[in-house]
Amino acid sequence: MQQAVRRWLTGAVVGVSIVALSGCGTMFYPERKGQLSGDVDPVVAIANGVGLLFFIVPGVIAYAVDFSNGTIYLPSASSASVDIHHLDDAMDVASLEKLLSDKAGQPVSLENELLVIEEMDSLDEALAMVRMSGVLDEERLATM
Repeated sequence: MQQAVRRWLTGAVVGVSIVALSGCGTMFYPERKGQLSGDVDPVVAIANGVGLLFFIVPGVIAYAVDFSNGTIYLPSASSASVDIHHLDDAMDVASLEKLLSDKAGQPVSLENELLVIEEMDSLDEALAMVRMSGVLDEERLATM
């Protein structure tokens, strides 16, 4: 009897520690990584709080991981996004400008010397580049 209780307790401790140490928001919503601020998601906060109920250290670590990754925040309505378009090698600059102008809703010129076009290996890398570029920073700072 005591062996079964000890085995169950060990399994529960390992399970709770794995979930808490990985950060619940990071596991539930990996697409939220990189958010700087926003409203706290109550589901993630409660899930991290469960770690505090069992043991203090795993709960604190879960909160720290989620706050540092930004996964504890709800996505904002003005978050940056990336549209995927597979381009032909035969596409010329004028047709690319037209495609970008249609998507952006304003004129786009690719002749600017400040414009850098890069090919990304993955969508996650492209989203990280958009977030680092400062797109919509003025709107985010105005709401703070």
